Amino acid sequence: MNLQSDDFELFGLEQRFAQDRAVLDARWKDLQRQAHPDKFTAQGAAAQRVAMQWSVRINEAYQRLKDPLKRAAYLCELHDAPVNAENNTAMPAAFLMQQMQWREALDEAQGAEDLDQISQQCRQAGREVLLKIEQLLDQSQDYTAAVAQVRALMFIERFAADVNARLDQIEN
Repeated sequence: MNLQSDDFELFGLEQRFAQDRAVLDARWKDLQRQAHPDKFTAQGAAAQRVAMQWSVRINEAYQRLKDPLKRAAYLCELHDAPVNAENNTAMPAAFLMQQMQWREALDEAQGAEDLDQISQQCRQAGREVLLKIEQLLDQSQDYTAAVAQVRALMFIERFAADVNARLDQIEN
């Protein structure tokens, strides 16, 4: 193992968006088993510290790889197309209109049924964006175009969290 490896190389995976979660989980467990600090007690404190660094690195990579949004953003970054979501919020007008409509619907929602409907629309939009991301990253290798879709997914996920928070308020 090399600390300088990218997450995909570290996990022995092809550098692509589509990943099998079961394979990813199994590989994470295997890597954690190999790097567990307890395996290095006989070799002293220094070896245990290195093992701890490895364990942290493996966990960080796993967190990025298992989350589709983080994985997509990471792939874009690896191919010199950083998302820069905090600095670049430009989105297509149609997407912004959709966001405004969802926000209005959320503001006007009267109960759980309205919120469930908004939540379903949001989940469907998220699935569609994920399909676009997969196509752009894995088939087209168009990382620059994928950046806009990654930012769109960030907006959708943030809005979905707002809808869920509102549902929680109603149910409690």
